[in-house]
Amino acid sequence: MKRQKRDRLERAQSQGYKAGINGRSSEECPYQATDARTNWLGGWREARQDLQSGLFR
Repeated sequence: MKRQKRDRLERAQSQGYKAGINGRSSEECPYQATDARTNWLGGWREARQDLQSGLFR
């Protein structure tokens, strides 16, 4: 059970990262559950920081 939950949260983080890299707004988070939403937004923030630091050009 724990593995399934971790995979779901990792997927949310990964999708948030992809959304951030593609320039989507944080308001477009598709998750309602608090834990998944938190991971999605964490991935989104990480991607935005990577963009600002020049990692992607």
